Amino acid sequence: MPYKSRDSLPDNVRNVLPAHAQDIYLASFNSAWDEYKEKKDRKDDSSREEVSHKVAWSAVKQKYEKGNDDKWHKK
Repeated sequence: MPYKSRDSLPDNVRNVLPAHAQDIYLASFNSAWDEYKEKKDRKDDSSREEVSHKVAWSAVKQKYEKGNDDKWHKK
């Protein structure tokens, strides 16, 4: 279930991340969705969707961090 646009991202992503971070999330999720389609390519029993979300959040956290104000800011 790759995402076609920012509007199709889950609410917990759209409501907290700035637009650029949403773009990173979307691209990373879709890439991971393709890369980890085979169960043998995943490290544990996580679903394809779970792994893709983990990869996407990890990509966002490389460029953004959550501030004391609970908002995400560019590093």
